[in-house]
Amino acid sequence: MTTFSRRNLLIGTGGAVALVAAGGTTVGATTPRHDAGVVLRWNRTLLGIVRTPGAQPATVHATRGFAMMHAAVSDAVVATTGRGRSLLARVDGGRGASPVAAAAQAAHDVLSTLYPAMAAALDRQLGDDLATVDDRRSRAAGVRVGRVTARRLLAARANDGSAATPPVLQPGTRPGEYRPTPPNFTPAVFTHWPAVRPFVIERASRFRPPPYPHLAGSRYAQAANEVQRLGQDTSTARTADQTTQARFWAAPIWNYWNEITQSVIIARAGGLATAATVFARLNLAFADAVIAFYDGKYRFRIWRPVTAVRLADTDGNPATRADPSWNSLATTPADPAYPGAHSVVSAAAATVLRDAFGATQRVSVTSEALPGVVREFGRFDDVATEAGLSRIFAGVHSRPDHDAGIHLGVQVARAVLHSL
Repeated sequence: MTTFSRRNLLIGTGGAVALVAAGGTTVGATTPRHDAGVVLRWNRTLLGIVRTPGAQPATVHATRGFAMMHAAVSDAVVATTGRGRSLLARVDGGRGASPVAAAAQAAHDVLSTLYPAMAAALDRQLGDDLATVDDRRSRAAGVRVGRVTARRLLAARANDGSAATPPVLQPGTRPGEYRPTPPNFTPAVFTHWPAVRPFVIERASRFRPPPYPHLAGSRYAQAANEVQRLGQDTSTARTADQTTQARFWAAPIWNYWNEITQSVIIARAGGLATAATVFARLNLAFADAVIAFYDGKYRFRIWRPVTAVRLADTDGNPATRADPSWNSLATTPADPAYPGAHSVVSAAAATVLRDAFGATQRVSVTSEALPGVVREFGRFDDVATEAGLSRIFAGVHSRPDHDAGIHLGVQVARAVLHSL
């Protein structure tokens, strides 16, 4: 079995500066100096692909593609700049190889393999990037490095379990057990993902959350009552701002954080090596965090709030009250509740970005789910907290899901940072 080597990657960053970062649609974006733009362009391209209906295979999680592309880009940049260490076996960049050409070729080759229907557009983007490298020998050497790096990366992930047919999860029948949720009662998704081989952490279960709170206990009752009160579609207890939060963070959470990271790199005028390294660490953490949280979800198989509220008369807890007509504000995702995906991914992102840029930042985030709304934050951790708690206001998670998710995300990200 091929695995990534545990090698250190060097990141060069400057001192703390004020910044404004944007999620959703990047605001005021300009191409930063030192050719980091090539990394940002390919990240934007992949964001565009995964937002295109039908482009992302339904049974392959999008975070896998982000991790593969950015790992390949980072390795190609390391090979051609000599800065840091590669994730895979080091490729000999050759004297004078262009890092821009290597990064573009690596990104192109990975994405063309993962998304063959997009090949023509990807070819055009590659041609545009290579045309910016005037020296033909440098360009050719960079292309070679990019091709070799992508080929090795693709080979390393060829049999990682992501292509398996997802097994059918039988609906639960006992109190607390997950079952499909209204309105469509869609079967559980990504049931095979706990068996996908992680990129960095040793195994999916390494940081598995503790068992879910006992249904008859006070912690469960407090959590169930909170989401019942605040997450209902017709709630009068939820504030207007909480409703905005629930709708604002409704899109895939890794998209927001990739957008935020783009704007941080732009605001700091980060160089190519910095951009490549940060994006690789971020998306490798995401990929492993998703594998880890699906391990937890399908280990514990906890029912979603809409099921818990409607069937509260079966949970054995006198402090909860059943409401058979209760509906959540947002449509419930088709997988078990515990731990919460938004909380896991956001905590992982905040940990990686805090490590790279420091804790205190001014961040402005926009949303692909709620256009025209901008939310302001002073710290990466504040972004992560709001994104996680928004799912309670949306009625699709409860407090234990959030708490366990934050803890899991931090643990996975720390392990990735330590290993890389």
